[in-house]
Amino acid sequence: MTRALVLTSSILAGNSLSLAEHFQAQAAGVDGLEVTTRDLVADDLPHLTQPELASWQVPAEQRSAAQRELAARSDGLIEELLAHDVLVLAVPLYNLGIPSQMKAWFDRVMRAGTTFRYTENGPQGLVEGKRAVILAARGGQYAGSEFDSQTPHLKHMFGLMGIREVDVVFAEGLAMGEAQREAALAEARQAIGGLVERLA
Repeated sequence: MTRALVLTSSILAGNSLSLAEHFQAQAAGVDGLEVTTRDLVADDLPHLTQPELASWQVPAEQRSAAQRELAARSDGLIEELLAHDVLVLAVPLYNLGIPSQMKAWFDRVMRAGTTFRYTENGPQGLVEGKRAVILAARGGQYAGSEFDSQTPHLKHMFGLMGIREVDVVFAEGLAMGEAQREAALAEARQAIGGLVERLA
């Protein structure tokens, strides 16, 4: 059984959610593929603060009640990540970056000593045997250009944790006319279908 965790982060009922829904619909018809979905907007994770960060650095048995509550956010999200084989991120492009809701998630799953560690040879990822899929929905056309800082950013964060097998499905030019939008979404959906087949 392959377990996929789908993370959505759009504040609008828009194109990235459409891609996530298509992934789920395709996966529903495939034996051996189980999908869990987490809506990071609905979760409403707050920005990471110093007290929450400090709570991770205290051994679990020594944490105060307040520290246990703070650390539980990160602990739970990391447990969920590790319980899945594939991470699927449905990501809109906001001001050339990822939504702050998704950044709040990464801030809690990228933990030194837990999902990566520092060594004398540099950082080493501790999350092994996972792969990731990025479903990137954009109003303009950025892939492969200097303006696409989002894709390398996501790949670098995955790589720091040890996840280096990353597939990217682009749906671009979605605000550049109905014909372009429909063509881009159709191409992305076809690519998602092929990915789902390979994941099972």
